[in-house]
Amino acid sequence: MKTRTAFLYPLIAIVLWSGNVIVSRMSAHAIGPEAITFYRLLLAVLLMSTLVAAPAWRNRAVIWPHLGQFAILGFLAMCLFQALSYLAAETTTAANMAIFTALTPLLTVGLSVVLLKEPPTVGVVGGGVLALAGLIYLVSGGDPLALVHNGVRPGDLLMLLAALVYALYGVLLKRWSLPVSGWQSTYMQALCALVIMFPAFLATPPAGRALNAQTLPLIVYAGGLASVILPFFWVRGVQLLGPNRCAAFMNLLPVLTAAGAMALLGEPVRYWHVIGGGAAIAGVICAGLFPRPLRYRGMDVALKASGS
Repeated sequence: MKTRTAFLYPLIAIVLWSGNVIVSRMSAHAIGPEAITFYRLLLAVLLMSTLVAAPAWRNRAVIWPHLGQFAILGFLAMCLFQALSYLAAETTTAANMAIFTALTPLLTVGLSVVLLKEPPTVGVVGGGVLALAGLIYLVSGGDPLALVHNGVRPGDLLMLLAALVYALYGVLLKRWSLPVSGWQSTYMQALCALVIMFPAFLATPPAGRALNAQTLPLIVYAGGLASVILPFFWVRGVQLLGPNRCAAFMNLLPVLTAAGAMALLGEPVRYWHVIGGGAAIAGVICAGLFPRPLRYRGMDVALKASGS
């Protein structure tokens, strides 16, 4: 019974995440991407300060030497990823945004091969090829040859870049393994990101950072539910179920987002969303199902030569 209840934590987190994708679409043309990124960070920092500020201050001797790393992590996940997502929302659909975001686990493993020198696996190589084919089918609207004539929508390219940025964040987070609790790490990243975003916020035209009845609910959702409540449920789920089980819930993100976009935004789901998105998600699943290292004769020779 406890295990079943534990599955609610990542499920609720993914539901909130899908809602955040829809909020990103709603914010397009309503508020500048730099402004909503800054506002959500400000609200998140204010909320987390009530519980985390005091423990973080007491732990400052441990935190201070890693301030530069917190700044890099905060910039990647809370500034660049979020701003790219809001910018992408202006020229792509919520379903496409969710599919690209759901590729993050696969991209994280791929970057780990390059940056952490982890051996590639059968699942990563095969899943990567399958995911790439699915994405080509998706962004071409079911006609890959059309990409030659029409190119790719800017929003899709921006979301691919955003997913790569978040994957890099995951790799660095694993590599550095900072000696602080999850909440203190998130809090310090948010503080650093808030400082980094402030100049961009000031550079935004007044019309692009206006607070009104249309933008305030979006900021509250992004800064409160998506930036504070969502991480709580996700971290709790990882503690109870482990990272691999929770990562599997990412595959629900495109489905839940597409359903929400149909209901709230009137975005239709086309056959290329189902086929292309399905192939892309299948690629992500393959990366987890086939963890056997990919070895070939040349690799074995190189390993023996290096003494491995």
